[in-house]
Amino acid sequence: MGKVVTSASMSLDGFVAYPNDDPGPLFDWYEAGDVEVVTASEPASFHLTPTSADYWRSFVGETGCLVVGRHLFDITDGWSGIHPLGVPFVVLTHEAPRDWKHAASGNAHFVTDGIEAAIAKAQELAGDKTVGVAAGTVAGQALAAGLVDEVGIDLVPVVLGEGHPYFAEIDPAAVRLGDPTVIVPSVRVTHMVFPVER
Repeated sequence: MGKVVTSASMSLDGFVAYPNDDPGPLFDWYEAGDVEVVTASEPASFHLTPTSADYWRSFVGETGCLVVGRHLFDITDGWSGIHPLGVPFVVLTHEAPRDWKHAASGNAHFVTDGIEAAIAKAQELAGDKTVGVAAGTVAGQALAAGLVDEVGIDLVPVVLGEGHPYFAEIDPAAVRLGDPTVIVPSVRVTHMVFPVER
């Protein structure tokens, strides 16, 4: 069974998107270089620096499944059934959608009985690979439940002022991280990974 990690682009003041769900300048680093990185869905590619491309490819190569919340699923329309990473995804929701037009892709799996069940389903689908957990409420729930092994942050040198926090609805006392095991400076971003201490 692989690791469980959460990873997101984050502003200096801890947000992963504006209140209207727009990531704004947090994704500028996806077009900060000349190395084309092809995705499994639209947009078909982006352009990273060589440093960020190496980091990205390592992360993607290790990931076998994702866990996301219903809000992100709705915003993206479930990536039309194909996540950019090309892996299956588990959606934690109170109720599975009815008549979702991309259900035939077979990549979306809906779990309605809590974060533990969602992570367990993702681990089943990922096998020995890593389970990635989306930022926000789902990341907060997974971290508080002791299910996360590592926290990845793509730290962007901007201040949003308000928005959606990386970890939503979590008691700060539930979070204890170790010193970073990865620090990779790049253009418009610094990639970092922190182990979760239990």
